[in-house]
Amino acid sequence: MHRLCHTIYTAFEAKQYCTSAFLDVSQAFDKVWHDGLLYKIKHTLPLYYNLMRSYLSARTFHTKIKDHISAIFPITAGVPQGSGLGPILFVLYTSDLPTTNYTTTGTIADDTAILASHDDPRTATRFLQDHLVLFQEWLHKIKINAAKSVQITFTLRKWQCPPIYMNDTKLPVGNSTKHLGMHPDHKLNWKERIVKKRKQVALKVKELYWLIGRKSPLLLENKLLLYKSITKPIWTYGIEIWGAPVRQVKPSFRKPNHPYFE
Repeated sequence: MHRLCHTIYTAFEAKQYCTSAFLDVSQAFDKVWHDGLLYKIKHTLPLYYNLMRSYLSARTFHTKIKDHISAIFPITAGVPQGSGLGPILFVLYTSDLPTTNYTTTGTIADDTAILASHDDPRTATRFLQDHLVLFQEWLHKIKINAAKSVQITFTLRKWQCPPIYMNDTKLPVGNSTKHLGMHPDHKLNWKERIVKKRKQVALKVKELYWLIGRKSPLLLENKLLLYKSITKPIWTYGIEIWGAPVRQVKPSFRKPNHPYFE
């Protein structure tokens, strides 16, 4: 997220258009192709190949509804969710995502964002569209839900970049999106995130008021512990990015009205 915001702020300073595609991967962990994953592990981490092959092979599942149990079926794709190895295996599987010299890619697990910047909005869109074509050719049994993906043009200028397409489907155009639990908008002023976080904090304080309110007999130390463990993480998540955005401003100094400075 730092890298994405740095790219956007750089485009702001250069008065460029930064068009982006935030892609929604459909059932990402369930679509990992076992043979393709083992092939990549064999060539990148050969010492762990036999262990991972044993871990992924001969896995089965069945379905139970009340007292009825289905037959047993083999699992030929996907990585176990809820395990520590699940995200790691998915990252290994997608480690060779195509990149270009004209775009910036940000991926973590199944969250993917691609950005392209240029003075000309049509050129920025062409850079991004070319990368999406490469991305589409790379996909191995993993599908992108174009309807839930979004294109955002980050710019301080009034024009927008032309639309982009994924699988011959036009990506919806928006002014903001939810990415990694944050809400970047087209001018990176984080208004939507601040509003949402204020509502979440207010709701949580209301739920805990019987414990942290003035009439609560709880010790102040325990009230402070509840605040630090429950309420504070809500508004401090990602504060390094949205709370103090780096912008180039002209430094200024005004002498305070105090006898010490006379």
